[in-house]
Amino acid sequence: MTEHTNKQFDAEMEAIRSGVLSMGGVVEQQLMRATAALEKEDDAGLIDAVGADEIAINRLQVAIDQQCAQIIARRQPTAVDLRMILTVSKIVNDLERIGDEVKKIARKAVETYGSARLAQVRIYDAAKTLGTTMTMLRLALDAFARLDVVAAADVIDRDAAVDAAFASILRQLVSYMMEDPRTITPALEIVFIAKSIERIGDHAKNIAEAVVQVVKGKDVRHATADEIRAEIAQP
Repeated sequence: MTEHTNKQFDAEMEAIRSGVLSMGGVVEQQLMRATAALEKEDDAGLIDAVGADEIAINRLQVAIDQQCAQIIARRQPTAVDLRMILTVSKIVNDLERIGDEVKKIARKAVETYGSARLAQVRIYDAAKTLGTTMTMLRLALDAFARLDVVAAADVIDRDAAVDAAFASILRQLVSYMMEDPRTITPALEIVFIAKSIERIGDHAKNIAEAVVQVVKGKDVRHATADEIRAEIAQP
C-alpha cells in the first residue's frame, strides 16, 4: 500500500471503531430509559423513546456492517486488522440484541404497573440488576476503546453477579405466586423482564470476550473466567 492508501485504510478502521462506540452510546441511553420505566409508572413517553432508540440502533448496525464489508472487499485486510473488523461485526450484533431486550423490558414494565405487591421486586431488584448490566456494557465498551484485556476480564467476572441476581428474583416471584395467585400474571411479566436483563449481561460479556479475542487472537467464548485470565497473562 502507498502512504496515501495506508492513511485511507487507517481512517476507515477508525470510522468503524468510532461507530461501535456511537452505537454503544445509543444503547446506554436506551438502557437508562428502560431503568426509568421500571422505577416509575408515570411517564408513558419513555416507551416510545425506547422504541425510537431501537430504530436508531438497527440503522447503525446496518451502516457499520456495510462499512466492514466494504473494507474487506477493497482492502483485503489480514491478521490483526481482519480480527478487528470481524470483532466489530460481532460487537454491533450484540449491541443490536441488547437493544431488542431493552425494548422488551420497557414494554413488559408497563404490564406490571398497578401491582403494589410486586413493585418492590420491579423497582428495586430488577432495576438494580439492570443497572449492573448497564455498568458491564459501559466497561466493556471502554475496554474495546482502549483494547484493554484486563478491563475486559473484569467485565466477564461481573456476569456471575447478574446470574445470581436473576436466580434471586425468580425465587422471590415464585414465593409471591404461591402466596397469592392474583400476582401470577404481573409476576410472570417480571420473570420475562429478569430474563431479558440476564441476556443483556450475557451480551455485555460477549463484547468483553471479543476484546480479548481481537487483542490475543484467541476465541475465548466458551472458556472459564480462570482460563481467560490465564490467556491474558501470557505475553
